[in-house]
Amino acid sequence: MKTKKIKQQKQPKEINYKQIFAKKKNNEEKIKKLCPEATTKSGIYGFYRTDENGIHYGYIGQATKNLLSRMAQHLSGYQHIDISIKKHGLYDNIKNPYGYKCCVVCYCKAEECDEKEQYYIKLWANKGIQLRNTQSGGSLGRSNINDNKPSKGYYDGVAYGKKKIKQELNYIIDKYLVISLKKDNKLSQKALAKFYRILSEEKEKE
Repeated sequence: MKTKKIKQQKQPKEINYKQIFAKKKNNEEKIKKLCPEATTKSGIYGFYRTDENGIHYGYIGQATKNLLSRMAQHLSGYQHIDISIKKHGLYDNIKNPYGYKCCVVCYCKAEECDEKEQYYIKLWANKGIQLRNTQSGGSLGRSNINDNKPSKGYYDGVAYGKKKIKQELNYIIDKYLVISLKKDNKLSQKALAKFYRILSEEKEKE
């Protein structure tokens, strides 16, 4: 009589907090190298680059608690600007002159961040900078940077609705939620990356 083999369930991989902390510290050091004035205060920050054709790209963000930590998160995240930073890299005078630079736009109180963020997004846009922001900043009632006029036709309307939902989810996740993996392996990492790609408003245009 054959005996059935009991399949042992794999134990979930323990989170390596030391590795996570080391990566976080390394990313913060990269930011400090490009932007020595970055601190743990609240305020508005920016990422910007100029490509081979002289076209300017940028992103404005806010940090209500720790500006340095928030800026460093973009080096390992999956948001629209994060993907662009991974694609083009950080600025280096010799190795990567077309990479992203970063700066502290201004320091302000946490309750002033929404208003300041909206102001500087409009300011950079008016200067002709191609913004990587998908929204005009501020609280949940803010408007889209791109044309808000709905497309005509049923299927265009459905596509427009999906686009609006993706934009809203992107904003909520970016500002209020922390997305984590059940298992830290390549398959889970690919699934997470796919999740953020689905939520992306549009493919990277650069």
